[in-house]
Amino acid sequence: MVRVLAVCLGNICRSPAAEAAIRAAAEEAGIDVEVDSAATGAYHVGEPPNARMRRAAAEVGLRVDGTARQVQPEDFHRFDLIVAMDRDNLAALRRIAPSDAPAELRLLREFDPAADDLDVPDPYYGTDDDYRRVLAMIRPAAEGLVAHLATRR
Repeated sequence: MVRVLAVCLGNICRSPAAEAAIRAAAEEAGIDVEVDSAATGAYHVGEPPNARMRRAAAEVGLRVDGTARQVQPEDFHRFDLIVAMDRDNLAALRRIAPSDAPAELRLLREFDPAADDLDVPDPYYGTDDDYRRVLAMIRPAAEGLVAHLATRR
């Protein structure tokens, strides 16, 4: 089993949506993947996912749930692949990763060959349409990530 952690700044919008999208893509592909999500910041620890993200995800058949948490040092040993939603969060992960951490650190959109920009923008201060656009970026990247995992079997 491969373990994947999706990471954004607050763990209430992008990373829980990515967690849900990766889980759905893995289930559809019949691949056994453990997926979780976390934040580089402690802004929303203990909170549920953003209501607008939950609604936008439900529109496309994804269930976004969970409780926001912050990345912990042991995550770099527990997970095989940690995918950041943008370059800032990837840089933060690289700063806090233990020197002996085996986890591979990547941007989620690296797994979407059609991506024109590798960052998934934070929709937090945006409109409902911004949440939909973020999901439209996350879903093909999640499918590409799962396809990548299938080749590693």
